[in-house]
Amino acid sequence: MIAEVFIELKKGVMDAEGEAVKKALRLLGFKKVKGVSSVKVYRIEIDTNSKEEAEREVREMCEKLLANPVIQNYRIVLKE
Repeated sequence: MIAEVFIELKKGVMDAEGEAVKKALRLLGFKKVKGVSSVKVYRIEIDTNSKEEAEREVREMCEKLLANPVIQNYRIVLKE
């Protein structure tokens, strides 16, 4: 099973990378760009056929290592 974990900054937290990309895009002539936000994606292969077990393990990975709960949200998408 494959788990895709999307990690992004919470609303109100400054996204310096997104702002830098937005500025660069505008300097390149893309004047209609209103905002850019960065999202980190992890693809994790898990040796299980149980969606419940995979989600439980990946959630634990997020809480222990992958995401900072103070400033980040995460979303898990499981694929068989």
